[in-house]
Amino acid sequence: MFLNKAMVFGNLTRDPELKALPSGIKVCSFSLATNRVWKDQAGAKKEAADFHNIVVFGKSAELINQYMRKGSSIFVEGRMQTRSWDDKDGKKQYRTEVVADSFQFGPKAGVGGMEAPAKDFGGAKEPAGKKMVEQIEYPEEEINPEDIPF
Repeated sequence: MFLNKAMVFGNLTRDPELKALPSGIKVCSFSLATNRVWKDQAGAKKEAADFHNIVVFGKSAELINQYMRKGSSIFVEGRMQTRSWDDKDGKKQYRTEVVADSFQFGPKAGVGGMEAPAKDFGGAKEPAGKKMVEQIEYPEEEINPEDIPF
């Protein structure tokens, strides 16, 4: 049995790029940054970032392109894939990427202590060509499970 599974949670390093295959299927590509923090032998705090190329197809590609921007956080699940091609000089090039099967949008800025620059949908302005997202208003009081009708 073989297993090829990737799970990555990070922030977009650039705005997603949406294209279409000749068959009409939408393809979205973007890059995610994941951060690592550790202490070295002397006890000093060290940080490093890794960058991951992500590719998404179909309706998921359209959703990510519509709602995500540089700095937004996202959780992606998929498989690792390495493509190769010859560049214009005839040199072999390689690119390893995560082909996403599923994803989950991360928290917006200021929610749960996470930092993620989000679009300003609270005001009257909306990005050109983008639809406004309605904010869900959660009740402030506790919900009693016995009050739920099912």
